[in-house]
Amino acid sequence: MGEFELIDRFFKRPVQRNALGVGDDCALLAPAQGMQLAVSCDMLVEGRHFFPDVNPFTLGHKALAVNLSDLAACGARPLAFTLALALPRADAAWLEPFSRGLLALADAHGCELVGGDTTRGPRTICITVFGEVPAGQALLRSGARAGDDLWVSGTLGDARIALEVLRGTLQAPAAVFDAARVRLEQPTPRVGLGQALRGLATAAIDVSDGLLGDLGHILRQSGVGATVETVLAMELIAYGGHSTGAAGQLSAEVQLECVLAGGDDYELAFTAPAAQRAAVQAAAAEAGTRVTRIGRIEAEPGLRLVDAQGAPLQRRYASFDHFA
Repeated sequence: MGEFELIDRFFKRPVQRNALGVGDDCALLAPAQGMQLAVSCDMLVEGRHFFPDVNPFTLGHKALAVNLSDLAACGARPLAFTLALALPRADAAWLEPFSRGLLALADAHGCELVGGDTTRGPRTICITVFGEVPAGQALLRSGARAGDDLWVSGTLGDARIALEVLRGTLQAPAAVFDAARVRLEQPTPRVGLGQALRGLATAAIDVSDGLLGDLGHILRQSGVGATVETVLAMELIAYGGHSTGAAGQLSAEVQLECVLAGGDDYELAFTAPAAQRAAVQAAAAEAGTRVTRIGRIEAEPGLRLVDAQGAPLQRRYASFDHFA
């Protein structure tokens, strides 16, 4: 199977937004009047971001999901994406489920595949995604202000649980692992929530490398600090919906580590004025996504963790860094 047969067989689809379809030198996209393009790019490399034996269907889902999560953090609506794919060989048995997982999520969000590239090499997936957002309404990392609440969507920690089980460093009940593995391999990009938060959230970021590390980007770019109440943050851990059954399997310290520095969650961390709490909850309900308030933004720079009594925690938590 050659390069162009591979594209025609697994990735060529009817035209939606790209006037030329797949196969020309460029895609032509035009955002609606009054809209700005939101563009993001993510790369997944075998052995670094996913195991060689991962289910290709779930890998296709995740490859697009991590990019849609960036659009969600910007409050953008997905439009289209490109796919650059390096493969050791043109293996139809791998490509068929991969493309199904990829395109099923694309269809669910009305996001059209408009081009890309294929080559032989170590398995690597690079997607560039395009979305649109009303001019001046994009959610940024730089808008947090002292007095804002700090919120997180969904749950955190499941992906880290599954990863440690797969690495053999942690044991968990089968039901817990199976549910947590879904969160690792098929994350849910919070696209609807991101759009619902336009005009409410003052800053936002998707949680990909760990809550505290990603929150640090908001603090630096906004020129503020924050206090995180760990007793509230612990409400974010779910272990795939089996929190009561799994709590006895892990120490409180390990649970907190997974929540604060686990990574691969692809939830949204965002800030909003305290006066907008009811509106934030209403927006989350509209998007069908749980949100939890875990702290507050403060004028004093730095990130502070406090326990249930308000006493500071001294331990440091390190989020994921590709080059650390």
